[in-house]
Amino acid sequence: MKEITRAVLLAAGRGTRMRGLTSDIPKPMLQVRGKPILQHIIEGLSAAGVTDFMLIVGWRAEVVRAFFRKGERFGVRIGYETQVVQDGTGKVVALAREFCGPDPFILSYGDILVDASNYERLTSPRAEIEAMISVKRNEDVSQGGAVFVNERFEMTDLREKPKPGEPTSPWYNAGIYMFRATIFDYIDRLQPSPRGEFELTDAIRDLAISGKRVQALELSGEWADVRDPEVLAQLNS
Repeated sequence: MKEITRAVLLAAGRGTRMRGLTSDIPKPMLQVRGKPILQHIIEGLSAAGVTDFMLIVGWRAEVVRAFFRKGERFGVRIGYETQVVQDGTGKVVALAREFCGPDPFILSYGDILVDASNYERLTSPRAEIEAMISVKRNEDVSQGGAVFVNERFEMTDLREKPKPGEPTSPWYNAGIYMFRATIFDYIDRLQPSPRGEFELTDAIRDLAISGKRVQALELSGEWADVRDPEVLAQLNS
C-alpha cells in the first residue's frame, strides 16, 4: 500500500509570459503533445498510486473544472479550492490544509512536466524524512531556486534567484515536493518576502534550518518548466 495517496496541484495562475495563449485558459491547461499539462501530471501521479487530488484554481477556473470535473474519467477523485488573492505560493498551499489533514501529500506546480517514473519515488518516503524537494542539475538557478545540500543529499538551504556574487549551487528547485502535515505550521509563520508575497520556498527553508530532514531528489529523464511560448513550442515540435 502506498503511503501517499493525496496530491495538491497549483493551477491558479494565468501565466502572463505566455502572452495571448492564456487569455481564455489558465497556463496548466495549455496542450503538450495533445493533452493539457495538468492531465499529464494527474495521469502520472495516478499511475504512482495517488487517488485524491486537490486542484487550486484561480484564473479561468471554470475551464479546469469543466474538463476534469470530479475526476471520474481519470479514475481519481478531484476537488477544488479557489485562490482569490494572488498573495504567493505559501498562502495558496494553506488552502489545502483541510484536504490533506494529517496525511503526507505530493505538491506540484501545474506547469511542471517530468518523466512519470519520478512520481513513484516521491510517494514512498522514509519515515524520518519530513519533506522531499525535487532538483535538476545544470539549470539556470538565477531563474529559480538554488538548492544547497549536504553529503547525505539533504537540503540545508534554499535561495531564490541568487544574483552574481551571492552563494549558489548546481541544484535547481524542480517544483515538485513531498510534505508531511508539519509544513502547514511553517506556512502559518510566513512573513511577506521582499516582493510582498508569502513564499512556499521560505517555509521549506525554515523547515530545513529548524533541523527537520528535507531530502533532495534528483529527477531523472525529461523535465520541463513550461514557462513561456518557446518552451511550449519546443515540447510540441
